[in-house]
Amino acid sequence: MIAIVYPQFYGVGGIARYLDSLLSNLPADHQGIILITGDEHHAEQNYSGVEIIHVPISANRFSLALWGITVRRLLIDLYEKKRISLVNLHWPPLIPALFLPSSIPIVLTAHTTYLGMSGHFYEPRHFESQWSPLSLMIKMWMERQILRKVNRVITLTEQGRQEIIRYGFNGSVSVIPNGADVHKFQPDHNVEKDIDVLFSGRIERRKGSIPMVALCRKLVTAKPDIRICIVGYGDDDTWVAQELAPLTENIVLTGKVSFDKMVSFYNRSRIYASTSYYEGLPGTCLEAMSMQLPVVVWDFLFYRDLVVEGETGHLVPPNDFVMMVNKILSLLANRTGSARLGQNGRKLLESEYNWSKLAGDIIKVYKS
Repeated sequence: MIAIVYPQFYGVGGIARYLDSLLSNLPADHQGIILITGDEHHAEQNYSGVEIIHVPISANRFSLALWGITVRRLLIDLYEKKRISLVNLHWPPLIPALFLPSSIPIVLTAHTTYLGMSGHFYEPRHFESQWSPLSLMIKMWMERQILRKVNRVITLTEQGRQEIIRYGFNGSVSVIPNGADVHKFQPDHNVEKDIDVLFSGRIERRKGSIPMVALCRKLVTAKPDIRICIVGYGDDDTWVAQELAPLTENIVLTGKVSFDKMVSFYNRSRIYASTSYYEGLPGTCLEAMSMQLPVVVWDFLFYRDLVVEGETGHLVPPNDFVMMVNKILSLLANRTGSARLGQNGRKLLESEYNWSKLAGDIIKVYKS
């Protein structure tokens, strides 16, 4: 059996969505999974061939460290009793991974790295790190220590693979993208489209909160009747709300929205846009494409192969607001062209980013 370790399975973040999709689409002949997670926001979940073990997680500053120590003892016990043969670890967070014993085979799924999250992967840098130099040095040291224990790494994009290589990892790296559950995210063309442009995701600096505000202002100036919806929360949500307060007739900010309610927002929207500077492989973009929305995003390596210029959406040079506004307004004006991009995106998701396929690819890495 495989032990998947992630403390925040019941959250609304990208890794929680990733794991839910993986476990919901496991092939019938998989070798069995034990999911080890925390009990915060515990909700009943059942997956075929999956046992869930809840390790209580406290609400204090040492919670992840204490949780990691407890999980370490549990994993050693499971391995010695031959109940598991492999641990699949997901980062971030990093602290629980530091306590994993290197005697147990480990496959790491690296959704992001602090090299990328701090803005240091690209030159020139597009945003300033939220961490002090000392804090960032410690976090990247932790990543290197964990990579020394790991037998194999899964990354979501070619950019992720390059980030891991920059850390000096010499082992095998498999690129298996994130995906969308195309059965859950199916468009309903009978729903009224009352949102022109949808932004969805974490609201923070590396995710493009500052350029998002700038783009929204420019869109309202260019099209005074435009309807924009921003779904998400994060470190910058109060600042974004204050900056966009004068535009409440055009822009709605929803705050945190549960995973199961996102289909409604996609159905109501005409275009998905993002000004994010850094992602693993954004689940919201994948979901939007599964819902046949054309997408307009900055042109970064983590979007390549998913967003194909002129086929599934538009790639815009980072911070080229004039082009971004023009691409969005052109899609709003050209319903036929917009629909074509959305249909192409759905086809791409069904063939290459379908969780039924991706789950099988991940199981093959476990077996190898």
